Amino acid sequence: MDFVGRLPLEFLAPKEVADEIAAGQRLGYRVAVPKWVSVVALEQPVGALGQSTLDAGEAAVIELAFQRRISLVAIDEARGRRAASAAGLTVTGSLGLLGQAKARGFVAAVAPYVAAMRASGVYLDDTLVRRFLAGLGEAAGAE
Repeated sequence: MDFVGRLPLEFLAPKEVADEIAAGQRLGYRVAVPKWVSVVALEQPVGALGQSTLDAGEAAVIELAFQRRISLVAIDEARGRRAASAAGLTVTGSLGLLGQAKARGFVAAVAPYVAAMRASGVYLDDTLVRRFLAGLGEAAGAE
């Protein structure tokens, strides 16, 4: 999904997210930090509340957003999305980025990418996927 990197957004990931990805690689998952993502260090560590309620990556994404005055974060996991929204951040995720890529003409259809995500083990709620695809004019069974 390198076309996501062509979106008019700057993609930053805290080192904690890169560490989680590296841990996944060591376990045999085929994941990597995309070339269009800049890995950066937090200026200050995540506070105790963030550490106790979220995983390290999600807590670090939210902390980085506050430290850099970034209003939009990309988080897929429900608990992290809720925490980011409650903190006043605008939240998108993989599907939102796919939708933006389609809207800009980078891809003709997103259903194949949704299917690939699911095939690789990414959980996506069926109702959410149906609504997402319908909103983009794609058939729900096309993925």
